[in-house]
Amino acid sequence: MQNMQIVKQLEKYRLEHRISLQRLADDLGVSFSTVSRWFSGKTKPSKIQQYHVEKYLSKKEKKIRSNKK
Repeated sequence: MQNMQIVKQLEKYRLEHRISLQRLADDLGVSFSTVSRWFSGKTKPSKIQQYHVEKYLSKKEKKIRSNKK
């Protein structure tokens, strides 16, 4: 998945689930400023960060689906 696409997906998830930037940063193991720079477009996630974001989103989506059953 492309960097900016994953950032948009992450931001959408964060807003839909009312997750603060700080909590998201903590969950991903990065700083608040790192997440803030991703969302403002100043920087992009590195390959390893992108991998962890994809893993995070996949895990959260699976949890949501299992709760709906």
